[in-house]
Amino acid sequence: MNGENVAPAATLPDLAELPKILVVDDTPANLVAMRRLLRNSGARVIEAASGNEALAACLDHEFALILLDVQMPDIDGFEVAALLSEETRTRDTPIIFVTAAYGDDLNRLKGYKHGAVDYIAKPVNDVVLLSKVRVFLELYNGKRMMRDLLDVLGQRNAELEREVAERKRLEELARHQAGHDALTGLPNRLLFMDRLSQAVARSERRHDRLALLYIDLDGFKPINDRYGHLAGDLALKKIASSLEHGVRKSDTCARLGGDEFAIIMDGAPDGEAQRLGQKLCDLLRQPFELDLEDGRVQVQVGASIGIALFAEYDPAVTPSPSHEERMEDLIRIADAAMYESKRTGKNRVTVAARSS
Repeated sequence: MNGENVAPAATLPDLAELPKILVVDDTPANLVAMRRLLRNSGARVIEAASGNEALAACLDHEFALILLDVQMPDIDGFEVAALLSEETRTRDTPIIFVTAAYGDDLNRLKGYKHGAVDYIAKPVNDVVLLSKVRVFLELYNGKRMMRDLLDVLGQRNAELEREVAERKRLEELARHQAGHDALTGLPNRLLFMDRLSQAVARSERRHDRLALLYIDLDGFKPINDRYGHLAGDLALKKIASSLEHGVRKSDTCARLGGDEFAIIMDGAPDGEAQRLGQKLCDLLRQPFELDLEDGRVQVQVGASIGIALFAEYDPAVTPSPSHEERMEDLIRIADAAMYESKRTGKNRVTVAARSS
């Protein structure tokens, strides 16, 4: 025999929000009596006429309380309680045994062993039963409210974590954009100056090799003039990619603006900077293709490269310059060497003589 009793909707929360009580008894009259007694308890009552029905009901519902008859023909109350205590979903559900053998201490001990929280003797005292039911419903509602609050907090924490992650992503993107060229993705002049400052400081501290390469493209303007600025942008992106893949991973390849680039070689052995400069000069001289709206075209540029090497100053001969002065010297010397390459025929590498 199965049935349900629901308190009037006008005075109680929505049906789906009501806590549920499972009443298990194989005597129909007892179920009817419990139904009437719990009519205004503020709970939805589910009835089961056997232990098997009770176990099936626990698969479909979450109960605030189970009122369980001890003596039943198929599976008795103790067995039902034992089985429920083995399941994660039901092990914490409070069970009140309803029994005519209340005075039997052995039965009571057996019930407590299987998870019973209390006993009610038959015939049931209405006032006592309702008082106990009210206590357990309040406990259940409190637990459910706490669980709902924790769910809300968990969702809010997840939202905050997503917001923080997105903010960090945007901040990292902003930092990247502030230090990188929007067209080519290479470090821009701002980041280049910071990297050069660090490299000079390391060379001063370690007395290590440092080379600065200044690169100015030859024959780039005709690409813009003939095919337009979009073609020029595509060419710059391809050239930047070639430069980036042509240097060591430890080197900094930057776009200073227009068709000017620079490379910082930190810890460069003797002759390595000139070899790299010649390699890049040969690399950039190779023709390459651009995919334009009107079709594919082949273009060709060259590069005039100037190289400045970090100079060790002899304090006995020349007062040691400041950190900023050394940076300025490197940039000025590399720039002058680059213009010397242009003046003497373009598409070539000029290494400035060290000054001390």
